Amino acid sequence: MAMNNLALVVFLIVINLRLFAKGTEDASQGLGASFIFGDSLVDAGNNNYLPTLSRANILPNGIDFKPSGGNPTGRYTNGRTIGDIVGELLGQPHYAMPFLAPNCTGKVVLHGVNYASGGGGIMNATGRIFINRLSLAIQVDYFNITRKQIDQLLGEKEARDYIMRKSIFSLTIGSNDFLNNYLLPVLSIGTRISQSPDSFIDDLITHLKAQLTRLYQLDARKFVVGNIGPIGCIPYQKTINGLNQDECVALPNKLANQYNARLKDLMTELNKTLPGATFVHANVYDLVLEIITNYGKYGFTTASRACCGNGGQFAGIIPCGPQSSMCTDRDKHVFWDPYHPSEASNIIVAKQLVDGDPKYISPINLRQLRDLGL
Repeated sequence: MAMNNLALVVFLIVINLRLFAKGTEDASQGLGASFIFGDSLVDAGNNNYLPTLSRANILPNGIDFKPSGGNPTGRYTNGRTIGDIVGELLGQPHYAMPFLAPNCTGKVVLHGVNYASGGGGIMNATGRIFINRLSLAIQVDYFNITRKQIDQLLGEKEARDYIMRKSIFSLTIGSNDFLNNYLLPVLSIGTRISQSPDSFIDDLITHLKAQLTRLYQLDARKFVVGNIGPIGCIPYQKTINGLNQDECVALPNKLANQYNARLKDLMTELNKTLPGATFVHANVYDLVLEIITNYGKYGFTTASRACCGNGGQFAGIIPCGPQSSMCTDRDKHVFWDPYHPSEASNIIVAKQLVDGDPKYISPINLRQLRDLGL
């Protein structure tokens, strides 16, 4: 077992070196950095290096991820994450490296770092069922380390300019705070009795605001923050609640919408109160719901059944792994596994965030955010 683990670590280091072979380019020649914070929707492999129950470095995850030759890298999907694809569309030469990867050091950090962690949430207690994960506060702690490295690489003045003008900070987080905290069966009953949904959402917004402010104090100026998607429509929720394929679970979606309304207000507030900052709001909820509702229009054959998984009508109970059943038409499924979208879905979402309609990305899109102030 120890040799197998060692071989896996060596493989992941080799893959990261391939992905970031251009990482020694001079920073001034690139298009800046992408600093990614969040959960399993954008985790690029940080959980590989944690003693945790939430991992995706097992087959068939990554089967369509070309840079690794179809081997798993720790991404919770069959191919690229939304963060990967957004980076490509904005002209970045390679993907943001997982912070915990052993070779995430030196000039490669100038092109961005991924701090996201499967199971992580806004609240520190979120995801405790997985034993270990990186909460948002820890992710920001880790960026503070990267921030000092950039000072050493570029000098304080150039580093500050690079972070403020040429870097985008993206946050994709919050789903686990409901799915693996407030709504967690059995374990969260006490929380729901003692704390109303409004009170819990108040805490989420307060904690999120504090972490965004910390990033601002570390010179972050260009932000994109995604709201929570329609978590009541994922295969896991449909399966355990015995729903039909065109139904969604009402309570998770209601809570997501309550949080999303508060998040939008927070974005408006921070755009007014933090001088020089631009907070872009990504309306992931409406965008993903549109794909789920009108899946045929986007070339999908199902928006309810997981491509990889086992259990129940929609293969939505047991996470994707070597023993899972797997579909052959992966690009025809909205969902890769019981919780996460397929690469095909991620491509649609990413394109909307980069160049899309104000209905889904506002007040400007990510291409405009990238070019702001240059």
